[in-house]
Amino acid sequence: MTTSGLAVIGFAVAGWILARLIGSRSMFLLAYGGVIVVAVAYFLARRRLAVDASRSDLPTRVREGQFVEVELALEAKRRLSTIVLEEELAPELGLPVRVPIPLLPPGQTVNHVYTFTPSMRGVYTVGPLVATWSDPFGLTRKRMVLTEPVDIIVHPTTEVVDDRVLSREWEDPPIRPPVSKPWPTGFEFYGMRDYVSGDDPRRIVWRATARTLDPDSGTGRYLVREAEQGITDRVGIFLDTHADTHTPGHPSDTFELAVKVVGSLGTKHLKDGFAVTVDSNGGRIAAQLRGQRARIPLLDALARVQREPQPLGEGIARVLGDPRRDTHIVIVTPYLSRDAARKIRLLMDRGVSVLLALLQWDDSDPESMHRAGGLGCNIVEVSLGSPLGPVFRRVMGAASHR
Repeated sequence: MTTSGLAVIGFAVAGWILARLIGSRSMFLLAYGGVIVVAVAYFLARRRLAVDASRSDLPTRVREGQFVEVELALEAKRRLSTIVLEEELAPELGLPVRVPIPLLPPGQTVNHVYTFTPSMRGVYTVGPLVATWSDPFGLTRKRMVLTEPVDIIVHPTTEVVDDRVLSREWEDPPIRPPVSKPWPTGFEFYGMRDYVSGDDPRRIVWRATARTLDPDSGTGRYLVREAEQGITDRVGIFLDTHADTHTPGHPSDTFELAVKVVGSLGTKHLKDGFAVTVDSNGGRIAAQLRGQRARIPLLDALARVQREPQPLGEGIARVLGDPRRDTHIVIVTPYLSRDAARKIRLLMDRGVSVLLALLQWDDSDPESMHRAGGLGCNIVEVSLGSPLGPVFRRVMGAASHR
């Protein structure tokens, strides 16, 4: 029922009561006439639309800020008049789309193209596509679902960052403890040596080899590239999801920045061939991802992550229970409490390589930086709006080895 229809019903009831009080036959007829008009309008509006509607295929996954185009098509099987198509959208995608159709002859198709741009990572619904029409008197309104809603995953944006997987606090390459599982080769150039049987021919440096050739005899040395010894093939990234330590509001600026940092680091290490695990205060987000194809499930998980009530210290305590110590751990947080700093120190005392990405904003606690400086690990200060690449490059090789 529309507002007009409810008003007619109200007047009909009031007229019937008034007719009963004064005994007026004409008032009774007027009241009954109003009820009959509403009933006829309701019956006329209950007709079903003979239409075929479709929505163009949407990408399952998009990025923040990506331009997405959608086409709606409606084909009439019989004459249609005065209907409105409405596509419902989540507020993070844009405003709902309304398309009025005054008249559509049978057999003809109307197409409408609209666009939306996701403003924030997450999982959102596009649709349903509904048709709305009314009776000739405008007293009732009918809605009919034409196409079902679909979900799309909006990935967080990422940037190119540098994060070198360092040795443990108390070791220097090429010496490593027996409990460490080494990555076969490191990522830093160490030097060149003579080719020996079994070496990968793709590692031959042909330009250097050409310099050793004797033009007269045609002999020379084949030189291969040698990288420094790897330390580990495991990277753990910890996302601080404590709701009380991030900036208030929805979205939280520092929390979205933290998700962006985690996504950028995870993408970087997956590209380099490491096994990446992502944890939050409340539990594990992604476990043992490896290879560039794992980038999609990583970003899917980060699209769904939300703030949690557990503090950072509880999550780090769970990491402390891992018996393996050959992991490079990156902790992304806007606030470092005494309890969290104490547990990070325990991680470092076990020989774990730790990088602390400390998010900075206007109301950041200065004590967090003081506690972080006392740990002696690598520290990255990430400010709101600052590019991540230069920030991470400034701390390369700055770890202190005991």
